[in-house]
Amino acid sequence: MLHLPVTAADQDQALRFAYALARSLVLVPGLEVAGATVSAEDAQHVRRWVFCDRIMADRRRCLARADHDGPCDPDR
Repeated sequence: MLHLPVTAADQDQALRFAYALARSLVLVPGLEVAGATVSAEDAQHVRRWVFCDRIMADRRRCLARADHDGPCDPDR
């Protein structure tokens, strides 16, 4: 588990940053980018998924943004 504190103006900005960072690290072995979450510093027990949290038939997570429209896709 890695925690990386980042200052963001609001939750949407934090989610965009986390999405971009996770996507840039997708080729790092052992890193499950689809498991990335964002939380406020004073409420770390309340986490918001960066990516869709649905698990696909092949046991991989959907790589679309959380709350996406349309079908899930583990290769997005």
